[in-house]
Amino acid sequence: MATPFWYNTALHLLKPFYQWRIKRRAESQELYNQECLERFGPYQSPKNVRAIWFHAVSVGETNAAQPLIEHYLKLGQPVLVTNTTKTGQARAKSLFLKAPYLDLFQAVYLPVDQKYLLKQFFELYQPKLLALIETELWPNLIDQAKLRQVPCLLLNARLSEKSAKGYSRVAGMLKQIDWVLAQDNATRQRYVELGLDQQKSQVVGNIKFDIHAPEAFINQAEQLQQQWYLGQRKVLTIASTHAPEEQQILQALAPYLKSDPDLVCIVVPRHPERFDEVFEICQNLDLVTHRRSMNHSIHASTQVYLADSMGELWLWYALSQVCFVGGSLNEPGGGHNILEPMVLNVPTVIGPRYFNFQTIVDEFIDENGVLIAQDAEQVVAIWMACLAEPEEAKQVVEQAHKVLQRNQGSLQKHIGVNLAEKP
Repeated sequence: MATPFWYNTALHLLKPFYQWRIKRRAESQELYNQECLERFGPYQSPKNVRAIWFHAVSVGETNAAQPLIEHYLKLGQPVLVTNTTKTGQARAKSLFLKAPYLDLFQAVYLPVDQKYLLKQFFELYQPKLLALIETELWPNLIDQAKLRQVPCLLLNARLSEKSAKGYSRVAGMLKQIDWVLAQDNATRQRYVELGLDQQKSQVVGNIKFDIHAPEAFINQAEQLQQQWYLGQRKVLTIASTHAPEEQQILQALAPYLKSDPDLVCIVVPRHPERFDEVFEICQNLDLVTHRRSMNHSIHASTQVYLADSMGELWLWYALSQVCFVGGSLNEPGGGHNILEPMVLNVPTVIGPRYFNFQTIVDEFIDENGVLIAQDAEQVVAIWMACLAEPEEAKQVVEQAHKVLQRNQGSLQKHIGVNLAEKP
């Protein structure tokens, strides 16, 4: 099925703006050149052809795909990972671009969704199969896979009501997907309503429930807790934040930070291009701030620690007594993964805009396993209550674990669909 003319025209017109955005956020001319080559060609030479190709937009999707990718690498199956974001790319490389997978694993940016670019990419890499993670549906990508008879699967699929309305304009592409493994019945039904053959779908749960905290980060957190003398400190973390969440929460938290020297707030912005902006916010609030990128430690005087690094979110959660997961106070919001802090027994607060994770969050709400704040002031109020009433905070953690345990098992169902044996 040919992709719509309006879609291809829009991509052509937006391409210069996209290149400008890449240049604006690039940390150096060398990194800008490298990213442009991967997105617009000519492409890197493939380490392997006939690889299983996983496409994961960003960090959350890459983390979700991690156990699947690892499973096939351990079988000796070559794997290619593409990402849309810089943070997703950094996460993929930090996980797998090392022994014993160096010869089997490759990670590059996904080319821009233009026909001629994807045609070149398919011709060069000759993938065995294309596995899209969660909701990463690009019409020309799927179209080229169909044209080249490359099976296209959608794994750990989720689709919010809002996203379904957006995809309705290119719903015909769903007929070209060979199999959808959905997180829940609502997602499966939305895909069917958009035109997916119901016989090509299956509900297998959310693979994110099968995550485990990497042992290396737990060990590192224990070391830092001693080195930075955090035993008596009360560590609050705001993670995966978007503007204006840092400003709002830190402003509400500032009086507490200035009156209680035991409090310290770790801030982990979602996008690296905002690191300096968030540092300036801390400075304007007159908060003593130290930065990970400068190899600073948390000192006795530290009020805010800016975790301006990539791939270390597990570490910051492991140091926390309570956390806030961002993308849920801002507009339009949508939320980010709440499961990582919960796995580490951290009481978790989010804002009211979590539609990207609606089904997951609703289940935790039903069991009182997550705390919902309507605004930044309420986030801080809930934090202070958790610190003041540790037994009540412990109950929230225990309820969250009940939900985690009963939802595990999706990974084995995904593995049951043996990608390595797909034609």
